[in-house]
Amino acid sequence: MSKKHAPWKLLKKAIASQDANRVEECIDSFSATERARAISRLTDEERALLVTILSPSAAAEIVEELSESQAAEIMEDIAPSHAAEILSELPSAEQADIVGELEEKEASAILSEMLPSEAEEVRELKQYPSDTAGGLMITEYLSYPSTFTVDDVIRDLRDHSETYTHFDVKYIYVTANHHTLIGVLPLRDLLLSPKEARLSNILSEKPVFVRTKTPLEDLKKFLDASAYTGLPVVDKYGELVGVVKRADVEEALGERAEETLMKISGIAFGEELRSLPLRDRTVRRFSWLSVNIFLNLISASVIALYQNTLSEAVVLAVFLPIISDMSGCSGNQAIAVTLRELTLGIVKPYEFAWVLSKEALLGTINGLLLGAILGAVTFIWKGNIYLSLVVALALALNNLIAVSIGGTIPLFLKLFKKDPALASGPILTTITDMCGFFLVLSFATLVLSKIAG
Repeated sequence: MSKKHAPWKLLKKAIASQDANRVEECIDSFSATERARAISRLTDEERALLVTILSPSAAAEIVEELSESQAAEIMEDIAPSHAAEILSELPSAEQADIVGELEEKEASAILSEMLPSEAEEVRELKQYPSDTAGGLMITEYLSYPSTFTVDDVIRDLRDHSETYTHFDVKYIYVTANHHTLIGVLPLRDLLLSPKEARLSNILSEKPVFVRTKTPLEDLKKFLDASAYTGLPVVDKYGELVGVVKRADVEEALGERAEETLMKISGIAFGEELRSLPLRDRTVRRFSWLSVNIFLNLISASVIALYQNTLSEAVVLAVFLPIISDMSGCSGNQAIAVTLRELTLGIVKPYEFAWVLSKEALLGTINGLLLGAILGAVTFIWKGNIYLSLVVALALALNNLIAVSIGGTIPLFLKLFKKDPALASGPILTTITDMCGFFLVLSFATLVLSKIAG
């Protein structure tokens, strides 16, 4: 597609016409990636106008493809009544996620426009953390009392076929005594059973289920060990409250990985897309970059303390960035492993000694190997054994420090209820730079007469 006919330009023209049919035809002509690209290039006003022009069901399809933060911004820019109509077309989990992104005032205004039962459902889902079964579950599922017959269920499915059209129906859930889950029945088994058979006689006993507080990592383990497309979710009383789908668990895992990468990269205050207002993007980046100025000043102060040594042996300036960067890489590897183990639950925040012992051994071995390589290269280049020993020993020790701190900083932050991904990288960079500069320059000072010149 030429630049002249770029998707977002075509969509902008369609929106400007305020013709619903033209807008729908334009959107339908795009591939999924073109549609996402086009919508991301619209202004806030154009996005709000887009979902206002479309029918609630068509607008819901657009909203569902956006990030939660983008969807929330659109909901804030349109009338609460129209926002409520669009949200009503979305799955319950999506409704709760978007409403959870809104300010309390806007959220209350939209919920007041929804059906009372639907609004209450959203409020209940909002109370669960987003990385638990309760936060990921949907409430669109089919459950029937164990006293129902196969014929009762089939009749209900026919009578409410329009309602169930949007349900992802592969199983029905059998309950007793105030919605207590007692069994799961694949739809195929239901349809192949005699009409007069009671559900209690044909259900799968001892159903696999998860609790509302089951964390994302455990959900992954449950699903990896089975072929289920979803798992029923029960509350502390054993009552069925929802279903968590495999696709939603996988999506949540992917989002968590992306969020961790963003935080390590310094995008610390929520998701950032280039479609966000310039002011918001500036604040999000600058707030983190400004902290890094002071962290780097700490590292630079070490060089200032040894400026006489550096002026006597200028060649040391070549090795300062090499040693700090190499150590930083090793430290980031240690951070990555600790973050992964914390995510999998195979290491606890208080296990400093165990992690430190493992990283110290590995750091010592790799430090000696890397130091030997850098020392050898230095000797070949300058022919000075003292300079070679200085850089080799500095790299070996700084590598040990980097992996030891990199492996344990995330544990320390997690122990104090802080996000380990948020500060691990910048803290490590400052420490490895400071220690690397100190080790090189202090060792060089001891043998300055041997390497000066």
